[in-house]
Amino acid sequence: MIRKVWVFYRDGFRAMSPLGRRLWVLIAVKLAVMFLVLRWLFFPAVLGGLDGQESADRVSQELINRR
Repeated sequence: MIRKVWVFYRDGFRAMSPLGRRLWVLIAVKLAVMFLVLRWLFFPAVLGGLDGQESADRVSQELINRR
């Protein structure tokens, strides 16, 4: 099943015009920028380096303080 889906998309991209291929590359670059770069800039890893209990304590403290 996965192979059939792969062949379907592969053949579709091969039959695509050069303009269509460029547009798909542009879409892929925009998605990479949105999900990788913007996430890295605007959503830092606040709980990075903490174990499960420490992160749970920090989250509960933040919820209590914001209330």
